[in-house]
Amino acid sequence: MNLVIREATSEDASLIAELTRHSWANKVAPSSSGHREAPDDVQEDLQHGGAFILLRGETPAGSVRWLPLDTESDVWEIRRMGIAPAFRGERLSQHLMEALIHRAQSADVRELRLAVRTDQAQLVDLYAAFGFEIAPELEYTRANPLEAPPIVMRRIMRH
Repeated sequence: MNLVIREATSEDASLIAELTRHSWANKVAPSSSGHREAPDDVQEDLQHGGAFILLRGETPAGSVRWLPLDTESDVWEIRRMGIAPAFRGERLSQHLMEALIHRAQSADVRELRLAVRTDQAQLVDLYAAFGFEIAPELEYTRANPLEAPPIVMRRIMRH
C-alpha cells in the first residue's frame, strides 16, 4: 500500500473541504456542520493551525486538522478527521492520528483534545488506543449548541 501523508497548504483548502464532506456523507448525522464545510472554513483553520492530507497512491483518501486553543497555544484541538468511503476499513485514520501526534510532539504541544459526537461513541475506543482519555470536565469550544454536547477526550503529551 503506497501511502503518503503530507502537510496541507492554503492551496489545499478546497480539497480538504471536499474530503471532509465526502468522508462524512452517510457516516455522520446530517445535522453536523462538517456536511457544510467550505474552503473558507478550512482556510481559516490552516492559517491558525494546520492539516494533513493522506494520499493512497495519487488519490486523496483522508484528512485531519488541528487548531491551538485561543487561550492555550500549547493545547491543540483535533478537528474533522475523515477517510473517504472507498478507503474505509484499511485503518488509514490510524496513520493520520500518528502523524498528528508526532507533529504535536515536535511542536512541544502539552495536550491534544478532540470531541466525539455522542452518535459516534464507538470512536472513543479508537482514540483511547492512542492514549486519549475521556475528560468530562472539559467543554469542546466548537460544540453545536443545537445538539447534545460531544464526548471530549484529551491526551497529555509527555516530552
